[in-house]
Amino acid sequence: MLHFLNTRFEELLGAFLLAVMACIAFINIIVRYCTNLSFSASEELTVNFFVWIVLLGTSLAFRESSNFTMGVVYSCTKGWLRKALYIFSVICCLAFFVWLVYLGAIEVIDEMDLNVSSESLDIPVWLYTMATPLFSLLIIVRILQRTVEDFRLNRF
Repeated sequence: MLHFLNTRFEELLGAFLLAVMACIAFINIIVRYCTNLSFSASEELTVNFFVWIVLLGTSLAFRESSNFTMGVVYSCTKGWLRKALYIFSVICCLAFFVWLVYLGAIEVIDEMDLNVSSESLDIPVWLYTMATPLFSLLIIVRILQRTVEDFRLNRF
C-alpha cells in the first residue's frame, strides 16, 4: 500500500480534487440556470483547488522526470560538465522550493495569527494556503528521489 501511495499519490489526490471541482462547477451551473442564483463559494473552492492541483502536477513532473527543462546546453555536454549542470539544476530547484516552503509557512502562520477567514465560506484561509508549504515539501522529496535514482542508474 505504501509503494502504491509513493507511486500514485499525486494522481489520486489530483483526480479527487478535479472531480470535486467539476461537481461544484456543475452544481453551480444547474442552480444558476434554474434559479438565477449562484454559489459564491464555488469560485473560492475551484480556484484554491486548482492551485493545489498545479503543485501536485509539479510534484508528479519531478517524480516522473518530465518537468520542463532548458536542455540545450545540457544536451550538448558530456561527462563531468553534464553532471555538474545536473547538480546545479537540482540545487536551484531545491533552493526555490525550500524558499517556497519557508514563505508559505510564514503566510500560514500570519493567517492563523490574524484569524483571516475566506469571504464566501467564512473558513480560515490558512486551510487553503497550507497546501503551498506542504506540497512544496512533497516536491522537494520528489526532487531528491529523482536525483538519487538518476545517480544510482548513472543517467547523465
